[in-house]
Amino acid sequence: MKKILVYCGSAKGNDEVYQNSAIKLGQLLVEHNLGLVYGGGNVGLMGVIADEVLRLGGEVIGVIPRLLMEKEVGHLNLTKMFTVEDMHQRKAKMFELSDACIAMPGGIGTMEELFEAFTWSQLGFHQKPCGVLNVNGYYDALHQLMQHMVDSGFLKQQHKDQLIFETDEEQLLRKVLSTSNNFGDKWW
Repeated sequence: MKKILVYCGSAKGNDEVYQNSAIKLGQLLVEHNLGLVYGGGNVGLMGVIADEVLRLGGEVIGVIPRLLMEKEVGHLNLTKMFTVEDMHQRKAKMFELSDACIAMPGGIGTMEELFEAFTWSQLGFHQKPCGVLNVNGYYDALHQLMQHMVDSGFLKQQHKDQLIFETDEEQLLRKVLSTSNNFGDKWW
């Protein structure tokens, strides 16, 4: 395991707890010699986590659609930046470059990215672990909705359980790493 894909908001949210969590996750990635793969933006939680990993000397790889880069929301100081034509190429490239994915708080785009990666996992297209960093209860309703899907017969419990929910950055990273072919023992 070398690179973690982090899906997160292009906004910072209305509570500093979200920014602090992005900083903490960035610090943990560097501490465990893991590169960050993300959407390439310099705004919101995307910019916060990228800046922290860069500040600590870590590797940051961004993938951004040309239109967003032209609107000047692309981060200009990354280890590597891939500019692609559209959001489909962005998601595919980010996923290709990473060994696991984590969703932090974010909006509709974050949800869409997480659900696509999680769907691919459920269908057996990959075995990369997917985690959700449930900062300040942000994803409590999603967790409840997924259990409702199970209870209603639309999602298998085993598939729901593949998506790792955690409230603590270190615990989530530990579980993601240990889920991926037992790499966790080598990192902690």
